Amino acid sequence: MTYVIAEPCVDLLDRACIDECPVDCIYEGSRMLYIHPDECVDCGACEPVCPVEAIYYEDDVPQQWASYSSVNADFFATLGSPGGASRVGPVPQDPAQIVAMPKVEHED
Repeated sequence: MTYVIAEPCVDLLDRACIDECPVDCIYEGSRMLYIHPDECVDCGACEPVCPVEAIYYEDDVPQQWASYSSVNADFFATLGSPGGASRVGPVPQDPAQIVAMPKVEHED
């Protein structure tokens, strides 16, 4: 199992979760952040620091965002497992479902 980042993160990219992750498994795409399902150690450190409550344990993702388990996995389909987000930096891509979404405006 792993943690999943869902729709509230789209176009926010707060990055507080990246600072808390002890294994560097949270990667930055163009429009949102993604947790690598094979690198995550299920510690949960990222979940309470997310300002928009976008991070869920895989079994607890709300039904409305259930597809985000696949979205997170799809992000890594071509990237593979580079062994840490800091090694690759921001990745200028997102899965098709995220690319197709209209821009999300967040309140400051």
